[in-house]
Amino acid sequence: MADQSSPPGVADVPRVTTKTVQEMKEAGVPIAMLTAYDYTSARIFDSAGVDVLLVGDSAANVMAGHETTLPMTLDQMIYHAQCVVRGIDRALVVVDLPFGTYQGDSKEGLQSAIRVMKEAGAHAVKLEGGAAVTDSVEQMVTAGIPVMGHLGLTPQSIYNFGTYQVRAEADEDARQLRKDAQRLEEAGCFALVLEKIPATLAHEVTASLSIPTIGIGAGDQTDGQVLVSHDALGLSTDFNPRFVRRYAHLADTIADAVGAYVSDVRTRSFPAEDESY
Repeated sequence: MADQSSPPGVADVPRVTTKTVQEMKEAGVPIAMLTAYDYTSARIFDSAGVDVLLVGDSAANVMAGHETTLPMTLDQMIYHAQCVVRGIDRALVVVDLPFGTYQGDSKEGLQSAIRVMKEAGAHAVKLEGGAAVTDSVEQMVTAGIPVMGHLGLTPQSIYNFGTYQVRAEADEDARQLRKDAQRLEEAGCFALVLEKIPATLAHEVTASLSIPTIGIGAGDQTDGQVLVSHDALGLSTDFNPRFVRRYAHLADTIADAVGAYVSDVRTRSFPAEDESY
């Protein structure tokens, strides 16, 4: 079974690095990225062959029950990242810098990234935005910190946009996104997330960059794909965007299992004699 889930060729490595994902782009091997927030999930995802684990600030939604990602703090992100790092052997671990820890102040951004790398043992950080964050990207890269960019729908700016609709559909917005993508590559980003933009635009941007692109709701021509694990596994049932594919329905599975446990306790059929001392 392990051989069937192992990635082919260039991705068949004992430890994925930023160099690995670059080589995967060049070899045409799609990159599989998934979010993770805890040790147990990270162990499972890593053993299943996921190339990149993103400790996303989406933890605010799926772990803490917030409406947006904005409430996540740097300390909280570091805690989740520590848990994930302890659970992996192979995957590259990328950690979101949360809202308010890098916007408008490149020095603060650098210090935030340093904390994530030192305290969590992460392999890279991710931040949202285009031209406005290139100074931060350059300082982090100069300090030896790999940075993944993020364009298109940027959840930390949700109150600025007001909706979760597809981004960069207008010609002017598409031109700006292309420019931002080029600037992020020039600033030193090793990869770029493209979220909820037209598939044709994502394809154009992917072809124009030498660094890998990771799509979410951006078609099948990016260099890789990412999903929130709770969405892919059917743990989150109240969020049903068109770009999510459910690979399991764990909310139902868990509810059935817990219901069976409660029933067994009520009827005193658990524990049985062979489960007792």
